[in-house]
Amino acid sequence: TKISGFPSSPPVAGVLPAAEMANKLVSDMCLPPHLAHLLAARRLTTAKDVLSLPEVELMSLLDAGLATARDAVCRVSEFACPPCQTALALLEERVRLGGGGRLATTLCGLDEALGGGIPLGKLTEVVGPSGIGKTQFCLKLALLATLPECYGGLNGRVVYIDTESKFSSRRMIEIGQKSFPQIFRQEGLAQKMAGRILVMRPASLSDFTKSLEQMKVTLLQNDVKLLIVDSVAAFMSSENERGTTGFTQHPLRWALSFLKSIAELTRIPVVVSNQVRSQSNDDGYHYSFEVKRRGDGDGAERLESHLVAALGIQWAHAVTIRLVFESHSGQRFIKVAKSPMSPAVAFPFIVESSGITLLNDEGIDVSGPEITSIRCQGQNLLGLLPFENRG
Repeated sequence: TKISGFPSSPPVAGVLPAAEMANKLVSDMCLPPHLAHLLAARRLTTAKDVLSLPEVELMSLLDAGLATARDAVCRVSEFACPPCQTALALLEERVRLGGGGRLATTLCGLDEALGGGIPLGKLTEVVGPSGIGKTQFCLKLALLATLPECYGGLNGRVVYIDTESKFSSRRMIEIGQKSFPQIFRQEGLAQKMAGRILVMRPASLSDFTKSLEQMKVTLLQNDVKLLIVDSVAAFMSSENERGTTGFTQHPLRWALSFLKSIAELTRIPVVVSNQVRSQSNDDGYHYSFEVKRRGDGDGAERLESHLVAALGIQWAHAVTIRLVFESHSGQRFIKVAKSPMSPAVAFPFIVESSGITLLNDEGIDVSGPEITSIRCQGQNLLGLLPFENRG
């Protein structure tokens, strides 16, 4: 499979560790001869073949007792499982690598909270109401991934799946010129960076899932260093979200699970933006633009502030990092709401010609219900937007 416009190149290193362990061959495990022959005779050729069977089924298949089945599981597990590492060893490895394995956002406080930036091989979600700055953030990340490594970039290509037609090449180049004037003064560099970003605009959920099915090999073969989906909830309707179809069967939710596997397989950062919906007792499935205003008409009306991320709890568990973009108290914030390497912390920000800028790098500790809540004040948000229709 090949993306049009991308030259072919050898696959890059990086495979899914779990898949690699599952596919280890029993014949390479130096098992006792009698056990190796028994497993081979029953066509149990990989670690997955042996370890995925319940003990009772393994006993029946091997025509052996419980002791033999457990011995097979124990020995195969010993060869298939990765070696244990101490916390000290992991810390020393991180120091040795110099904090690698991240795409720096150039927002110092946020990068420090995330251990250096957006992690590679993980799924990062950017969620917030419309117009808060999610697309601005995604455009900056796309630009950074294309920059040479000496400038803090990943020196690679980017696949940008634009489901809402918000991608703006002009805006992205403007961000580059204002953020990195010393780089973009070089003749032809802006065109070179833009040429490294492939924008895909699927017209339907079916198109979206088809493009993902072709994505894994394509990403490996074409030196893609970042995958962005803006936004992942664009194809969801109220009827779909109310449906009783299970997570693994729902087409969009299958796509979300697939995105996570892409991140793990290719070892690149996968960033998805997500919409918000209101949470009410009568109907918990309104999107933010559908929420009715309340108040007494005195001009102090605000949009409903009890917002939650769309796509539900199962999707929330699938992401490794959740960055919430919200507005309250006359200010916009980026909140690290979910991260295995950081407590919940929020950073005030503004949107300038150079993109998103933090007002300070110290951050504000977040606790209690504020960690999972998403706040949006309609009047304040609209008054803060210096750019028109920029996400």
